[in-house]
Amino acid sequence: MAQLSIQELTVHVANKLSNKILLVHCRSKDDDLGALVVEIGAEMSWRFEVNAMGSTLFWCNLAVEDKRLSFEAYGGEGEPYYGYFNVYDDGVYGKNFVTNKKLMGRWRRIWVP
Repeated sequence: MAQLSIQELTVHVANKLSNKILLVHCRSKDDDLGALVVEIGAEMSWRFEVNAMGSTLFWCNLAVEDKRLSFEAYGGEGEPYYGYFNVYDDGVYGKNFVTNKKLMGRWRRIWVP
């Protein structure tokens, strides 16, 4: 019987905002990492195993002041793997060994009464 190989990956989300604290909430279908505060210049990270079917998905919701942003942190087998996400004032950028800086999403303002 063939043994399934399980791939373990790490994702990093770094706060590169200018003088703003970042709220990060990442999850998959099976795992909710909870909301975490990432201080200025700091990062958060997590490790996970890709399921045998290759269908593991992780996405993150970011919040800072009156702005929100959502992006796919891991899209499953066949999708490019970006292990590093840097959050700037204009959006979040993915980085891997091939692509140095790919825009993954832009901030949108929310209406606050």
